[in-house]
Amino acid sequence: MSAQLRAAGALGPVARRVTLRAIRPYHSQLPTGGLQRTEHASRALRRSMRFPANSYHNAVIVRNASFIRLLPKLALKFARIPALFGTMMIGGVAWIQYQAIQVSNSAQEVFGNVRDTVTTTASGLWGSAVDIAEQTKRGWDNTKEEFELPEWLGNLFKSEGGPEGGNNNGSGPGRPEPPKKARMGAAVGASAAAYGYDDAAEEDDRTPEEISKDDQMMYMTKMMIEIRNLLQKVGQSSTVSLPSIVVIGSQSSGKSSVLEAIVGHEFLPKGNNMITRRPIELTLVNDPKVSADYGEFPDLGLHRITDFSLIQKNLTELNQSVPERECVSDDPIRLTIHSPRVPDLSLIDLPGYIQVAGENQPRELKRKISELCDKYIRGPNIILAISAADVDLANSTALQASRRVDPRGERTIGVITKMDLVDPEKGAAILSDKQYPLRLGYVGVISRAPQQTGLFKRDTGALLRQISKNEKSYFSTHPEFGPDSGVNIGTVTLRKKLMHVLEQQMSSKLQDTTAAIQRELEETSYQFKVQYNEEPMTAEAYLAASLDDFKHAFKRFASSFGRPQMQQLLKEALDQRVLDQLAAKYWNKPIEDLSPAPFEPENIADLPKADPDSQFWHMQLDTATSALTRLGVGRLAATVVANAIQANVDKLVNKSTFAKHPSARQVINEAAATVLADRSYTTSDGIEFSLKPYKYEVDIQPQEWSQGRDHVAGVLKMELDQCQRAMGNLENSVGGKRKLKEVMNFVDKARKGEIVVEGETRNGAGGFSAALLQKGREAVFLRDRADIINMRIMAVKSRQCKSLENKYYCPEVFLDAVATKLTQTSVLFLNVEMLNDFYARFPREVESKLGEQMLGGGLERFASEDPRIRRHLDLIRRKELLELVLSKIEGLRRFHRADDDVAGAHDYHGHGHRAYNGNLGKKSSSSSGSGSSRGRFGF
Repeated sequence: MSAQLRAAGALGPVARRVTLRAIRPYHSQLPTGGLQRTEHASRALRRSMRFPANSYHNAVIVRNASFIRLLPKLALKFARIPALFGTMMIGGVAWIQYQAIQVSNSAQEVFGNVRDTVTTTASGLWGSAVDIAEQTKRGWDNTKEEFELPEWLGNLFKSEGGPEGGNNNGSGPGRPEPPKKARMGAAVGASAAAYGYDDAAEEDDRTPEEISKDDQMMYMTKMMIEIRNLLQKVGQSSTVSLPSIVVIGSQSSGKSSVLEAIVGHEFLPKGNNMITRRPIELTLVNDPKVSADYGEFPDLGLHRITDFSLIQKNLTELNQSVPERECVSDDPIRLTIHSPRVPDLSLIDLPGYIQVAGENQPRELKRKISELCDKYIRGPNIILAISAADVDLANSTALQASRRVDPRGERTIGVITKMDLVDPEKGAAILSDKQYPLRLGYVGVISRAPQQTGLFKRDTGALLRQISKNEKSYFSTHPEFGPDSGVNIGTVTLRKKLMHVLEQQMSSKLQDTTAAIQRELEETSYQFKVQYNEEPMTAEAYLAASLDDFKHAFKRFASSFGRPQMQQLLKEALDQRVLDQLAAKYWNKPIEDLSPAPFEPENIADLPKADPDSQFWHMQLDTATSALTRLGVGRLAATVVANAIQANVDKLVNKSTFAKHPSARQVINEAAATVLADRSYTTSDGIEFSLKPYKYEVDIQPQEWSQGRDHVAGVLKMELDQCQRAMGNLENSVGGKRKLKEVMNFVDKARKGEIVVEGETRNGAGGFSAALLQKGREAVFLRDRADIINMRIMAVKSRQCKSLENKYYCPEVFLDAVATKLTQTSVLFLNVEMLNDFYARFPREVESKLGEQMLGGGLERFASEDPRIRRHLDLIRRKELLELVLSKIEGLRRFHRADDDVAGAHDYHGHGHRAYNGNLGKKSSSSSGSGSSRGRFGF
């Protein structure tokens, strides 16, 4: 029985069963009730679709066999997919156009919607195609082992390239031969892309010999531009220089458009007012390895900027940085553009000439622009004079300026823009170079690309292609610009001309430049030997030597600053706190007014004879001791030591070479502050914890009491000296000791009640001014304080204060002994937690922070801050650059010699009457005698 019959017999009962059950009323089969009712119907339908047990294997065979039968249909579906996709794309484009017309005021939003719609449609089509392909592959994997494909279907799959279809890039049988243009493109050198043939609408009609020569010319021009850039770094542009191309022209002459057409990107500032206020030194570098064009501002440290709108923004901001009162500036903006589609050129864009200054422009603007342009168009630079075709050349400001410095027109190229705005006959007459002849001729261009009227923004990277296409469409329709007209037209022609002229001008000046460089090198070498005895120096070596000297000085400081020094510093700080407690608890108070002094039942003068069990004096000492131990000794100790270390580090920096480097000095101080701050809080908390027992009871030993007694006498003596100096300053301020004594007597009488002062006013009292009375009160206070201190010094030295048992009679000695114990305990913790950690971490922290600062050119800036080192490094750098320039010139000489060798051999074998002399490019001819000519570079 056939597979079809077996399948029909197997599926017959199922079909009938489904039909019979389908006509039954549902209300008799299903229960009522929402989701349960739907679920019950689904289960019943699945039960009705069960296959008989003996039919399952037949169903598989039917699917495998029927798949083979469906392959032609699947192939047909594959063929329909591109048609369907094309139809959808046509409909999508039509829909885009309709939406663009309807919502022209919101083009950006429409573009987003269209892009999402097209993406969704394409993704859906692609997903469907992928699903069909996956199903086809699974079916093919199941059946390819048992069945053979028809011959026509096998050929179809082979033509599409299957798993065994071979390499798509190969050239074996079955693959079409690569087009002829592709084969020729591999032979064309880098000059094709530099001229613009890759992006332009023109075809490269050069011969292989011309291509080879142009490639050699590009290589030599690149090397000479590198030499020119090196000479600019030497800083002798006036005596040692190579020519550049200076672009001049009046405003609105199309100068910016010509430059952008040469570069192939829109990058120059745009605006109605005068935008270009500084020269733009533009260096074009042909780099075939670059995947995306980019620009660099070497003076600003901005590298690899691929967004040319950002370059335009930077140029605008740099030009606007020139104040309007200065009009223009001769400080150049250096921009380098790397691309495989630009020629190696050195261009300088200058501000455009104006005829009349505007209302908001300075009157001297015209003069300053003319002076700036005259500075750059002097020899040996090449002048690119831009003039508009719709303006008479007699009124061309650019040609007038070039005639002043180049009257014979030997280094001026005339560029006529806007050729489509004049009649073809007139345009051809301008380019014929008859009325205002130039040795290098004229080139006519239409450098502005046509305005974009569609929805999408124009690709600025295809600017040269658009300009070339526009030029070709115009010039090709007018026979006046035909091949036999003898005129130069087109941006591609301008590119070629600029490259050839720049190479020739540089070559002609290279011999003189070489001699000047040799003289400069001899003078530099002599100065290097006389001034520095040929001692080598680098910024890295200078930094390393400075850092080593600082480390040695820091090591000496670390060996001299330890526990004794910290103890002395902290004890001096606590001595002041002891004096503060004595002044608050025992000594006299400042006099606020002239009212009688209040009665004091317990006076410090009565302390030596006071009752030993007096609660008042016991409380005074206990309160002072508690205040001293609880004043925050931990934070005070950490702060005092940290300030002392910071001050010593600052002294070390002042004595080192880093004193001449403000930035490095700041880095070192910040490193010290960082390390100290990291340990400050931990150290203060540890000290407070170690001093916690002293906050409740302080046990003083007899030896400590004796040492405190000796020490506090000196502290009181220094306090007495300060009181006496303050008294002397008051005497000088009021006009003498006698005057001050009169005021003091008046104050004393008022405080004793002998004189009643009824309301001290701002005008004073008793014939004394308010300021003089203030001085008198201060003098009385200092006199009384000095008497008290004198009395306490005598008490400390008395027999009564010799014994520890009399501590309440001698509070000064006891508080000093407590301060000494607090100091000794704090110093132990300071030495371990702060000082040792600082000595270990600080040198590493300095190295780390200085290393971070030296990144990105910081090392050179650091060395240049020292005038002596800067002069040394500048002389070495100058010598190295001059040697490098000479080595590159020697490379050019070898390249030229090899070129002459090849040319001489070719002429000798081809014609038999030229011989190569072999002496620096000189050749001799057997037919012309012994005459010799200079080589291409004048070597």
